[in-house]
Amino acid sequence: MRNYYPVKPLKLSAFFSRLDWFSATLLLMILAARFFPEPGMYRGLFSLKSFSLAGISVIFFLYGLRLSLPQMLKCVNNWKLHVLIQATTFLVFPLIVLPGYFLFKGSEYYDLWLGVFFLATLPSTVSSAVVMVSLAGGNVPGSIFNATFSSIAGILITPLWMGLFLAADAHSPGLGIVFQKLAIQILLPLFIGITLHRWFGSIAIKYKDFTRYFDQLVILSVVYTSFCSSFSQGLFDDFNTLVILVLLFFLILLFVIANLLIVRAANFTGLPLPDKIAALFCGSTKSLMHGSVMAGVMFAATGKGGVLLLPVLIYHAMQLTFTGFMSQKFRRESRSQAQ
Repeated sequence: MRNYYPVKPLKLSAFFSRLDWFSATLLLMILAARFFPEPGMYRGLFSLKSFSLAGISVIFFLYGLRLSLPQMLKCVNNWKLHVLIQATTFLVFPLIVLPGYFLFKGSEYYDLWLGVFFLATLPSTVSSAVVMVSLAGGNVPGSIFNATFSSIAGILITPLWMGLFLAADAHSPGLGIVFQKLAIQILLPLFIGITLHRWFGSIAIKYKDFTRYFDQLVILSVVYTSFCSSFSQGLFDDFNTLVILVLLFFLILLFVIANLLIVRAANFTGLPLPDKIAALFCGSTKSLMHGSVMAGVMFAATGKGGVLLLPVLIYHAMQLTFTGFMSQKFRRESRSQAQ
């Protein structure tokens, strides 16, 4: 039997109380972009756009500063769990969405499909996935390892997937330029932070709750400026309530299919319940932070960032709701097995 690190009990209500204001503020940013787009369109040294670009680098520097590679490597031998989570995140999700290309290519909803595909290629979320695994009584160290590995791998894998379609857009930067921007804006600060973890990591971890607010502020600014560009170009003119409801239905269907496949694979490989829980919460969730950051890098020149971020924002709110209920269900199962 594997040994899992003891985890301090967390209250689900407390977790959602910390996130409710952020989800609501994301909606406010979209509304602000719709009716007051001018601040988000301004370009200059002290503009919101400049703050977003600089803030992205700071986010990943702080992320690297909190990251302890030796602690991560303690879980490296649980290869069945790792393969299941990473394959679901970077292969199963994109392959489920990919056939829609032939249905929506050339239509007015192609950009919306591209946003769903962008969502499918994103890495797993880190903080909420780990918290939910903890609440559900799952393999917390395994979830930390996979969420962190996914976050780093996604910096390379997501642009590779998106490069299949960005190359066809004359207004999109080439894949080489995308990687160059990501290397300067994300990878370099990340590895500087990892290098400095030995000396300053404890301080960054101590004040991580404070820096979390800075992370969310940067994400809000990226969302606002992205939607300002999309609204100014009239890219949402054809999106009525019915379109949004259909999008919501397919995102729920995507979440359900991914979870069913994870359960089947976990049962087939004989993973214990704690590993199955980690696979579900890490394999089926997507990172809003990475989505916001990469949309700003890959789609800023096209003005489509808002449209391509819309599925990510909807999925973000949806996954919090569903995984909250799931965590309570598994927590009861874990307790019944322990008795």
